[in-house]
Amino acid sequence: MLKSFKLRNLDVFPNTILSPMDGVTDAPFRRLCRVLSKNRMGLLVSEFVPTDGDAVFCLDGHKQLKFFPEERPFGVQIFGRFPDRMAAAAKKIAENLHPEFIEVNAGCPAPKVAGKGSGSGLLRDLPRLQEILHDVRAALDASRVDIPLTLKCRIGWDDESINVMETLKIAEGEGVEILTVHGRTRLQGYNGLANWEWIGKVAAAAKIPVIGNGDVNSVATARERLETYGVSGVSIGRGAMHNPWIFGQIADAWEGKPEHQISAEETLDVFPLYYKFKLEDGSSEMGALGRLKQLAARLCKGFDDPEMQVRQTLLTAQNPEEFFERLDLLKNGIAKSMRYDPNRLVNLNGAKDTELKFGDQFAGR
Repeated sequence: MLKSFKLRNLDVFPNTILSPMDGVTDAPFRRLCRVLSKNRMGLLVSEFVPTDGDAVFCLDGHKQLKFFPEERPFGVQIFGRFPDRMAAAAKKIAENLHPEFIEVNAGCPAPKVAGKGSGSGLLRDLPRLQEILHDVRAALDASRVDIPLTLKCRIGWDDESINVMETLKIAEGEGVEILTVHGRTRLQGYNGLANWEWIGKVAAAAKIPVIGNGDVNSVATARERLETYGVSGVSIGRGAMHNPWIFGQIADAWEGKPEHQISAEETLDVFPLYYKFKLEDGSSEMGALGRLKQLAARLCKGFDDPEMQVRQTLLTAQNPEEFFERLDLLKNGIAKSMRYDPNRLVNLNGAKDTELKFGDQFAGR
């Protein structure tokens, strides 16, 4: 089983990526995950950056481009349907921000993205995807800082048009150095389970590293996917939303260290750190409180708390001061007898085999 992979001259350990999720994996959340992993994150990627709306791409107009030095190695993911604009944006980002790689998004299923022909909409127009990859690679080759190009895609638009093998062939032909495959179709959205059989077929045929994405929410599932499907690494999204320690847990396992039991106190200590990162990122105090509550709603699922006392106590706080006062009371009270158990986080990805109809809205990217 592989425990690392190479991105050009960069050794990536552990072989994990935090999947970009719009409105979730901003700089504060990425920094939180990196701290909890003891700086063993694999790769971090920006929330995806739109390129279609700018006649001339402007760095200052995209908050998704902000990242901190400790986030490296860091990549910027861009999306759009116009090859020239994608190329211009990639060149400007590379020359001014110097990320470790640029990634093209061919996976976002949101109607406002895919419905306009970008994101996973490119899977219905592979010649356009090829042109985008060709032009972006050429722009990076012509830039002052030649950096790797990567691609993220889904296995196809729907079950009748799975074309991920064709996408792989195009990617390799246009100089893509890593392909991340989300094992769902666009119409599937986030329902059902990812099709790892297709991910395995891509990995077996590929000349470049293939990263598998979908339903990885524990050390055990990461290991099983790597051993069974021959991928070079795994990309983790909603599993990290509910368990931001997962990257460190994987790194510990790959290093042969014993499993770390996360205490309730350790879990609650995440909130002041996340709040600090939100304020440093420019959030207002009340805006940061909203994100604290979102995180609390997810993390509290890992507590043995059938009455949901911790959840209700934190989510009903009216301001940051009250939130942290209640946090202290919990740490000195009922939380002393609790333990955070990520194995409680089941069915994060749904179990339905239904598909989303085009035009339906769904959360995430």
